[in-house]
Amino acid sequence: MKALTWQGNYKVRVENVPDPILLNPDDAIIQVTSTAICGSDLHLYDGFIPSMMAGDILGHEFMGEVVEVGPQVKKLKVGDRVVVPFPIACGKCWFCQTGLYSACDNSNPKAALAEAMYGHATAGIFGYSHLMGGYAGGQAEYVRVPYADVGPLIIEDGLSDEQVLFLSDILPTGYMAAEQGGVKPGMVVAVWGCGPVGQFAIQCARLMGAEKIIAIDRVRERLEMARTYGKAQIINFDEDKDVVEALKEMTAGRGPDVCIDAVGMEAHVAGIEGVVDRAKQAVKIETDRPAVLRQAIQACRKGGTVSLAGVYGGFLDTVPFGAAVNKGLTFRMGQTHVHRYMRPLLEHIQSGAIDPSFIVTHRLSLDDAPHAYEIFKDKEDECVKVVLKP
Repeated sequence: MKALTWQGNYKVRVENVPDPILLNPDDAIIQVTSTAICGSDLHLYDGFIPSMMAGDILGHEFMGEVVEVGPQVKKLKVGDRVVVPFPIACGKCWFCQTGLYSACDNSNPKAALAEAMYGHATAGIFGYSHLMGGYAGGQAEYVRVPYADVGPLIIEDGLSDEQVLFLSDILPTGYMAAEQGGVKPGMVVAVWGCGPVGQFAIQCARLMGAEKIIAIDRVRERLEMARTYGKAQIINFDEDKDVVEALKEMTAGRGPDVCIDAVGMEAHVAGIEGVVDRAKQAVKIETDRPAVLRQAIQACRKGGTVSLAGVYGGFLDTVPFGAAVNKGLTFRMGQTHVHRYMRPLLEHIQSGAIDPSFIVTHRLSLDDAPHAYEIFKDKEDECVKVVLKP
């Protein structure tokens, strides 16, 4: 089959690789009909996530048709159309039973790597390094899906792939970001990053009743998307360089009730701070650039909540934790427990409350994936979200 493989920093390649096979009796094989490039895939592309190996198959946002099932699979049958959540969950451990699917105790076969890095192992993740299990990803023609009765959500006819594909990751991630923030009617919510996760965080905050949403980015087409589809007020940080002061002015001095960081470890920021962060990263003083996290802490109102949806992978420097303590901030974060949100969000899609397809700006073949990574990373051709068709 064809699959997109990681070959080193800034280098991916479509290769012919062996078709996946059933390894365990509860596996299924999915023929991929649509897959997407996620912002967190760029952290792999840019070389910021350790334990990648040449030839690893990328991709954790995908859906398709079931073509084979193991003998213990009861809920799926050949021919079912399914969306697959990016974290792999066993459904039986304490964490899965508690709804903390991305913390599954059993799905990461390389748990020792994660334990060494983080203290405890996380769940396995499709196409996201050996730290997360070394699973082959979904930017391919076929994928092996473990625990097939736990993860995949069956999709009935009547909805397009582009309406439901993002149930695999970014729509639940945006929803969990707003939910963790405790968004309620009347609140003011600030969202850093108007990429796909930020756009869905805006949509979901609006769904939860936020009175005012302020979107922060520097890419004009992304800001315009937030204004058009999310009815957000906007801050372009290349033009309005003091984001914290701008947010104070827009909230009568109080600050937002909820600050959502939808950027994570590769944050861009104007001025000397951005230069210093890149220098620290280069000499390994820090692995991640936490400029957005710093701004969110400074801007959030006293007693407010900072919700982290952006991926952080390692270590941060000069985070103003004293401000967080003295302002009494609450922090919520984590890889998304996608399984928890898929069905409720599907119902919102079916009702017309959310149509996620607005996010798609580019539709390309799997053969064009290397080019797609380039334009997505460099934000060329007004690229916000790429869907690949194997």
